[in-house]
Amino acid sequence: MKIYKTKSGIVIEKNNQFFLLKDDWDSFINDDNLFQKVEKFMQSSTPIENGNKIIEEEIVAPVGSQELWACGVTYLRSKEGRQEESKGAGGGDFYAKVYEAKRPEVFFKSTSHRIVGHNGKVRIRKDSTWDVPEPELTLVVTSSRKIVGYTIGNDMSSRSIEGENPLYLPQAKTYDGCASIGPCIYVTEQPLNKDIKIYLEINRKNVTVFQGNIGINQMKRTLEELVSFVFRECSFPNGCFIMTGTGIVPGNDFTLQSGDEIKISIDDIGTLINKVG
Repeated sequence: MKIYKTKSGIVIEKNNQFFLLKDDWDSFINDDNLFQKVEKFMQSSTPIENGNKIIEEEIVAPVGSQELWACGVTYLRSKEGRQEESKGAGGGDFYAKVYEAKRPEVFFKSTSHRIVGHNGKVRIRKDSTWDVPEPELTLVVTSSRKIVGYTIGNDMSSRSIEGENPLYLPQAKTYDGCASIGPCIYVTEQPLNKDIKIYLEINRKNVTVFQGNIGINQMKRTLEELVSFVFRECSFPNGCFIMTGTGIVPGNDFTLQSGDEIKISIDDIGTLINKVG
């Protein structure tokens, strides 16, 4: 089933039926039994007729008071891309080592006011010359560390700034419009199918200028492993979102431009679309 945050409330979609729930977003998703709670609500509720219209016209990013964290260098292609961009600064070894290390790279990405949703505008920094989207499976995790859902994440990144010096990572990663998540939270009773793929398509003036895909089974680390490191010495009273890294990295000759359209799709979850502002 899919859960959407809209201006009218929480819309739940299952088998082409839609249900509207008026509830506090933070407390609603921060529930270890989210799947069972939603199933119980649908069994005792009447479907609405205009669910698709509400989603289309009123959708917002599915985040409230939750922090967004991110993990890096979890795919081999990401390791290679980071090494390429930082070799001039002598930082390539950092990425090679963290790929093999017991401790993964995890970092704070954003609070909700810098995150946009489906059809929102992401941004590239004015002081950056090389920028890419990073399509990532994103976890919805409760305050007790349980993964209860999945969404699509766009981790906007300045490769020129991070490549100049790894210590510039916060500036390369965190700024206004630096991330997008959505369009929904996908909730399933069973763990996510390991055979699903992530797809990236970038269009410029109605022409596709980049596309790629990767299976999440190419991820070096388990989802539970990434969650455990994010939660080390950190508490999240309302739960959190965790981006799990990217395995799709455009070549060194590609950079985003204002007006580009970014489409990120993940099997079972849907498609997140953003324009570059």
